[in-house]
Amino acid sequence: MDLSTTYLGLTLPHPFITGASPLVDDLDMVRRLEDAGAAAITMHSLFEEQITAERDATWWHLDTHEDGHAEATTYFPKSDEYRLGPDKYLEQIRRIKQAVDVPVIASLNGTTGRGWVEYAQAMQQAGADALELNVYMVATDPAVPGSTIDQKIVDAAHLVRSAVSIPVAVKLSPFFSSIAHLAHRLDEAGVNGLVLFNRFYQPDIDIEHLDVVPHLRLSDSSELLLRLRWLAILSGRLKGTLACSGGVHTAQDAIKAVMAGAGAVQLVSVLLHEGPERLSTLRYEFERWMVEHEYASVAQMRGSMSLGRCPDPAAFERGNYVKLLQTWRPR
Repeated sequence: MDLSTTYLGLTLPHPFITGASPLVDDLDMVRRLEDAGAAAITMHSLFEEQITAERDATWWHLDTHEDGHAEATTYFPKSDEYRLGPDKYLEQIRRIKQAVDVPVIASLNGTTGRGWVEYAQAMQQAGADALELNVYMVATDPAVPGSTIDQKIVDAAHLVRSAVSIPVAVKLSPFFSSIAHLAHRLDEAGVNGLVLFNRFYQPDIDIEHLDVVPHLRLSDSSELLLRLRWLAILSGRLKGTLACSGGVHTAQDAIKAVMAGAGAVQLVSVLLHEGPERLSTLRYEFERWMVEHEYASVAQMRGSMSLGRCPDPAAFERGNYVKLLQTWRPR
């Protein structure tokens, strides 16, 4: 039974890797993840705001004048409230590389190329085996067209890709008018893979205190369906590899993701809920299913349920949509 897979040019013993999460802040937890069999470990993100603030030496000014506007204190955390500042982040990469033998994927979260190149290079020098660019961009200005947003992302990815020799992935959200087109442009810009998808936090409203309440809900398996759809659409159409992020909580979820075209499956919420040892169980159940269903390798399974085998994926998708609506009946 061959569980090996490739992701970002890295050869991994199986598809299960950790996604960006606070689990990497504790070296003992990182060792537990390796012991549980994680094929690679993804760092949580270093934010662009941290980089630009440190470079421009503005932390002191932010802290001093934080009450200059009634809402100023709610914009960003103070410098000491980030888990790891830029320098400590680089040091944590070095410590993790010394502690484990699996590949370590660093992560940058931002919207522009400003400041990314320098720290992308520093992350490579610190020992990162690959880099994930986590694009978190909420377009709120009606004067800015979608093409401008796309171009900013492609330009930032191209800058970073040109500045480092390690593989680079881009983690996208599902909120683009043409994900397939953006994916193709990023592929042409030289990125080595895409991670589908980023999860935007969904703020709530406190109607008693008339306040917006930030709310972060961990994923569940219901979120996998959106990932499966776009993995299946993009599989086989890009030079780079794909990773599934969000909604994988069972071995069956992972099997579906690989069948749709994922070369790697990122785990976060399930590990936060059940501990790193759950990864070992998922890998065992994944392999057992393959044996029972007579799959010889992950390579045989990967992309077997993608739309790449369909002559007209758009017509197939729309046909299923029409059929579903026309055949539904109330119970």
